[in-house]
Amino acid sequence: MPLVTTGELVTRAATTRSAVAAFNIITLEHVEAVIAAAESLDSPVVLQVSENAVKFRHGRLHPLSRAAVTAAEHAAVPVALHLDHVQSDDLLRQAADAGFGSVMYDAAHLPYAENLAATRAAADWAHSQGLWIEAELGEVGGKQGRPPLDAHAPGARTDPVEARAFVTDSGVDALAVAIGSAHAMTERTATLDHDLLKHLYAVLEVPLVLHGSSGVRDDELTAAVAGGIAKVNVGTALNVAMTGAIREFLAAHPEAVDSRKYLSAGRDAMVEAARRIIRLLGP
Repeated sequence: MPLVTTGELVTRAATTRSAVAAFNIITLEHVEAVIAAAESLDSPVVLQVSENAVKFRHGRLHPLSRAAVTAAEHAAVPVALHLDHVQSDDLLRQAADAGFGSVMYDAAHLPYAENLAATRAAADWAHSQGLWIEAELGEVGGKQGRPPLDAHAPGARTDPVEARAFVTDSGVDALAVAIGSAHAMTERTATLDHDLLKHLYAVLEVPLVLHGSSGVRDDELTAAVAGGIAKVNVGTALNVAMTGAIREFLAAHPEAVDSRKYLSAGRDAMVEAARRIIRLLGP
């Protein structure tokens, strides 16, 4: 099936008060697991490649993106490809030629005026290339390579008044909001600020995105979708599932050396983790 765009999937989800699942991928096993989960539920899905994943791949975007594009084109469900948490302008400008239909430009760590200026420039470039663009205001903590941030600290949350001005002045197509989640959480203990989400949904005319969703309980996540979240980013939950399954396999088979055996176990575990998330978010 031809690639679709993240914008198509998110817009459709927003109109039905559901959310599209967007999974961060690192290996080919991630790609295959996410698509298998989506196909089993006949659901569209977004594959995301983060800047940190590109760094892990020796700074090369195309090997992983081309694998994802090829897998998506053979999928039985709509699949979109999204470049996530981009801070490098050089990487941003590789997106269109690498098969991506959307980007998340991340200048949220900068002071407001600098975030706005950088995001405005990124949005202008992205739109000139036909790309849908997401940005972040407030800061979702836990991102690799940044100082630790308390997701509940003053100033970490997205301010509705600032958010309305930011979206208008930057021209972005979606906004990732900081409402209490954090990246890289391995336990599902995050508490979301649903009152804040309600205010953000009321004042913003673009779809809202939740990052750091691996640390959010099912009931909190479904409440967030009901409150207006239209795209849910998930990464750590897949890694937890994969690593746990591989550890278990190797503990039971200490003589194993064929990587296909334990990678299969890891991939199967990621399929089930992705299925759980997709089922939660559907209409």
